[in-house]
Amino acid sequence: MRRIQRVRKSAGCAAAAAVLLLLALLGACDRKPKEAPQQQAPTVSVVTVEPQKLALTTELSGRTSAFLVAEIRPRVSGLIQKRLFVEGSDVEAGQVLYQIDPAPFQAELNNALAALGRADANLPAIRLRAERYKRLLDDAALSQQDYDDAAGSLNQQRAYIKSLQASVDTARINLGYTKVTAPISGRIGKSSVTDGAIVTAYQATPLSTIQQLDPIYVDVPQSTTELLRMRSRMEAGLLNPHEADQNKVTLTLENGAPYPLEGILQFRDVTVDPSTGSVTLRAVFPNPKGLLLPGMFVKVVINEGVNEQAILVPQQGVSRDHKGNPYSLVADAENKVQFRALTLDRAVDDKWLVSEGLAAGDRVIVEGLQMLRPGTTVQTTPFQQAEPAQTPAPGSDAKS
Repeated sequence: MRRIQRVRKSAGCAAAAAVLLLLALLGACDRKPKEAPQQQAPTVSVVTVEPQKLALTTELSGRTSAFLVAEIRPRVSGLIQKRLFVEGSDVEAGQVLYQIDPAPFQAELNNALAALGRADANLPAIRLRAERYKRLLDDAALSQQDYDDAAGSLNQQRAYIKSLQASVDTARINLGYTKVTAPISGRIGKSSVTDGAIVTAYQATPLSTIQQLDPIYVDVPQSTTELLRMRSRMEAGLLNPHEADQNKVTLTLENGAPYPLEGILQFRDVTVDPSTGSVTLRAVFPNPKGLLLPGMFVKVVINEGVNEQAILVPQQGVSRDHKGNPYSLVADAENKVQFRALTLDRAVDDKWLVSEGLAAGDRVIVEGLQMLRPGTTVQTTPFQQAEPAQTPAPGSDAKS
């Protein structure tokens, strides 16, 4: 009896479960399937391209050289009696630097003066004889040959006097050369001889060297490739080389400190160095305090010209493909992403100067570039440039 009741109870539970399952299936058929949520367009930050006026500069390395250089050499041979300058000091043009023993040159001058005096003393007698022979010739009391001989002797004596006068001048000049003077003003270096040294005229080794350092030259090599590129930009109208202060240049010293005074670009050489493929640019800088010395390594910033329609793009808005070619993604009028291949000119601070690939009004995507593809619809917001953090002044509390 109990067994029959357990069987009935199990059958009833199975029937109830079947009814619940049927009701669940009917309810599922009545419900409509839910629609998949729409994917939201990604938000990106864009920069609108606006052409602007930009002064283009080039930083080149160069070396300083003296404005004037004079190597001091003796013009006569002799014994150095005295050096009359302090090594490393400033000297003036005409200042006596060395004294060569003048005694032999003074004797030579005295000898030339004596010979000239004898010739001058004989001249009146020869002239009077020629005049006397002239009167006798007119009276037919003397032959023509005798008069010609007397006139020839007078002319020879006059020529001889001129020759002796030249010898006197030469001796006086050589005597003056015993005082070795500075041909230019500037700073003189060390002396290669001391008192008592024997020197020869126009010897190969200079006695010392004078260099004029104010102003001073800065010679900068520029590659012909860059020179041709700059000329092509000028011919294309991308550069205006006639801007005010175009020839002014600035200087950075070896320690990275800026030189306080501006220089002037003097000329560009017309000969290419075959070993380096470059031409030399020469600038002139004032050097009143002698801070610049010949041979110093410096960096010069040269003005190329002004680009009236320069296009600058933040560097984070420029990417490169697997070949290294630069490109940017821009948002068109329908907020769809477009690919733009670029040609870059140079970096200007934290931006790229773009020469080809972008036009005025283009919206360049600079943030939110991850997983973007051309044709993707995006939501755009203006790019906000982050302001540089301010460094607290020395002695101030950074936490305040």
